[in-house]
Amino acid sequence: MTPEPDIRSKLLFHLQEVLAEDQLITAEEELRPYECDGLSAYKKLPIAIVLPETIEQVQQVMRICSRLFVPVVARGAGTGLSGGAMPHEGGIILGLSRFNKILEIDVDNQMARVQPGVTNLSITQAVRQYGLYYAPDPSSQIACSIGGNVAENSGGVHCLKYGLTVHNVLEVQMITVSGDRVTLGSAALDNPGYDLLGLITGSEGMLGIIVEVRVRLLPRPEKVNVILAAFNKTEHAAAAVAAIIADGIIPAGLEMMDKLAIQAAEDFARAGYPTDAEAILLCELDGSQAEVNEQSYLVKRQLKLKSASTITEADTPEQQARLWAGRKSAFPAVGRISPDYYCMDGTIPRHQIGHVLHRIHVLSQQFGLRVANVFHAGDGNLHPLILYDANIAGELEKAEQFGAEILKLSVDVGGTITGEHGVGNEKLDQMCYQFNDNELQFFHLVKEAFDPDQILNPGKAVPTLHRCAELGQMHVHHGKLPHPELPRF
Repeated sequence: MTPEPDIRSKLLFHLQEVLAEDQLITAEEELRPYECDGLSAYKKLPIAIVLPETIEQVQQVMRICSRLFVPVVARGAGTGLSGGAMPHEGGIILGLSRFNKILEIDVDNQMARVQPGVTNLSITQAVRQYGLYYAPDPSSQIACSIGGNVAENSGGVHCLKYGLTVHNVLEVQMITVSGDRVTLGSAALDNPGYDLLGLITGSEGMLGIIVEVRVRLLPRPEKVNVILAAFNKTEHAAAAVAAIIADGIIPAGLEMMDKLAIQAAEDFARAGYPTDAEAILLCELDGSQAEVNEQSYLVKRQLKLKSASTITEADTPEQQARLWAGRKSAFPAVGRISPDYYCMDGTIPRHQIGHVLHRIHVLSQQFGLRVANVFHAGDGNLHPLILYDANIAGELEKAEQFGAEILKLSVDVGGTITGEHGVGNEKLDQMCYQFNDNELQFFHLVKEAFDPDQILNPGKAVPTLHRCAELGQMHVHHGKLPHPELPRF
């Protein structure tokens, strides 16, 4: 809802008091670039964009908005894919792009202190001279910001061995809805009290504004080997994923692409992918020379046992970069073969990959829409790209229905509706499918403890119980009943 004119005028008056002219954007044509994030199917214009440059300015902005009950949506680079940074039409976008400095590199303790607007890849570039790197590496790492990574708990191709953002962040400084500055976590290996750092990571900007992050750095491995395996059947590639992990091997990365994704990526990046394959696996192994040699032998043995048609090794940095370039550019590559695509993000148990890919193929035929599958196979994080044309009436809605069925399928086989993209406003209805009333009520209570007036990113990530009741799909897979004494929203 658009706020009353007097609230809007009061808001802008107070913001002008604490921000310079170039830090406050209100002209409609200048608001347009902020009307959506990477989920461009949904757009709204906020009252204003604020671009603070100091923590004190963030605190002042939050105090103003808190007093006036004006919604605040934090935004990093805007590369998110679930609508988490879509503006609230009655609120402001608090952009953190000017918080773009690496404040400290602690080589001895292998950590770095950075501002939230620092891009993911720039951390690794800054510490490479010390033989270190930052492990989480989403495909958008050249553009996505570390603050957004924390908000969404991003992963990347190396999350199988080295974990998601939550496993690589040591400390966060956050501004609360009332403008207070708090520190969660510490530079030590552990800190006393509740794990609020774990709670904030992945909270999608609903609990506070991140203004500083201390990340863990890792030493660059002595040896890296990347193996590309092609398969004539997708189910054989899926079986190879499970077999490699069952053999006691934890690759640094284990990625899978199906035929449509392979062809699109090869046309775009010229990575050397076999375009006649039904599926490929990219397996990266790292560690000492002896460890990588042994694991490479074991992986190739499993690939052959699972009927790999060809196996190629890339043991030089140049060859490895070429192979990964195809995987990293898969999303833009698919954009060249379809006017639009809808990127889903579900996570399933590894042993269900073959079954789920078969069901996605069946759904593709039912909906009449093509799908390119690109995903982190090692940890079961699916990224089906549903191809459609928004210029054809009803195709977006059909793509969304298709995506919803994939997410329900993920839940049905023991998985979840998201792995790293977050819920945003995209997956609210599927939250109703995965969680029962009691569980959702707990989420709302956590939100209320941090943000009692529902100012921070309202309407995202956690649906109201009323919305779920209207859908009529609660508890389908749980077999649970809501607690009769819990209030309904």
